[in-house]
Amino acid sequence: MEFDWSEEQRARYERTLTAVREAFPCADSRADPSFEAHYERADWLRLGRLGLLGLSVPVRYGGGGYGALETAHQIEALGRGLPGTGLVFGASAHLFACAMPVVDFGSEELRERVLPGMCSGELIAGNAMTEPEAGSDVSRLAVTARRAAGGWVLDGEKSFVSNGPAADLYVTYATTDPAAGHLGITGFVIDRTADGVFPGPPMAKMGLSQCPAGTLRLKDCFVPDERVLGEPGQGGAIFQHSMGWERACLFAGYLGLADRILEKCVEQVRERRQFGRRLASFQAVTHRIADMKLRLEAARLLLYRACWEMDRGRPATLSIALSKLAVSEAALAGALDAVRIFGGRGYLSTDRIEAALRDTVPSVIFSGTSDIQRELIARELGL
Repeated sequence: MEFDWSEEQRARYERTLTAVREAFPCADSRADPSFEAHYERADWLRLGRLGLLGLSVPVRYGGGGYGALETAHQIEALGRGLPGTGLVFGASAHLFACAMPVVDFGSEELRERVLPGMCSGELIAGNAMTEPEAGSDVSRLAVTARRAAGGWVLDGEKSFVSNGPAADLYVTYATTDPAAGHLGITGFVIDRTADGVFPGPPMAKMGLSQCPAGTLRLKDCFVPDERVLGEPGQGGAIFQHSMGWERACLFAGYLGLADRILEKCVEQVRERRQFGRRLASFQAVTHRIADMKLRLEAARLLLYRACWEMDRGRPATLSIALSKLAVSEAALAGALDAVRIFGGRGYLSTDRIEAALRDTVPSVIFSGTSDIQRELIARELGL
């Protein structure tokens, strides 16, 4: 088994890391007042020019044509180079939860219509699955779609739509056959400008501040048949397919965040003196950093293996669940350790250590909570 990147892959990672830092030169400035503000369209277009919004989309639609592993490597560089984790998250949700379902299940007409703009940054996509009464159980969606001439009419409300207030289009799912459970869910792509589409205002959130999230209300919203993903009733399987991409590749951004935080902690411990000694001379401090590194590298290997299995078409449900659980928990634990290592400074906003902590908290909730991942792992083990 090969555990190293090729020279070309390492060079591509470094180019992406450098390009991200150059494209967002104020992103790590303590004096930047916009750090907690929502991203702007110009930010999104920068990511598009860097090729980061279409990494796993086929080249013929304007994407990079990369597999899961190489895509994750690039997202990892993005997460390391851009402290605005909300923008990293928003871009990843756009690519994995919205673009990839279109790539794999959309009609050719739909692909040609929306994917080039999604890759270039001209279009922003929102993932509209979660509902107030349906988070982890996607077989009980209250949003309904009823048959009409030439398409479907959707009614209901989605919540926590990532990119929702800024989105130009939405990938959403609705119940088309209530008696069929998860086999009665259908996926749709909806334009923001369609009649009956009402995006809500941005929600106030604990973290991931750069990514606006809100509700999406659909009222007698007609969606033509060519905007259906796959076949009616395949929506549950399509969503789970997209979650495979998201749980594996999106969380590579958190590996990058963990790398960045670990680097800051090592620098702090080398330079900071307490009681006349460097912090690096205190075993309690260095052992905490050693644990941060252990969790990070273990999570990294699990994520790479999950992506490697995806690229080879192998069943990857177990590996993806292990990866998502390990990365999110490692990122959260590492960010909390970083606050403790920085002490009082870690609690201040100036060094943005506390921002990393706030950004990692939702990682154990979205894309399936840590407890859901444990359920999936247990199920894959036959329990």
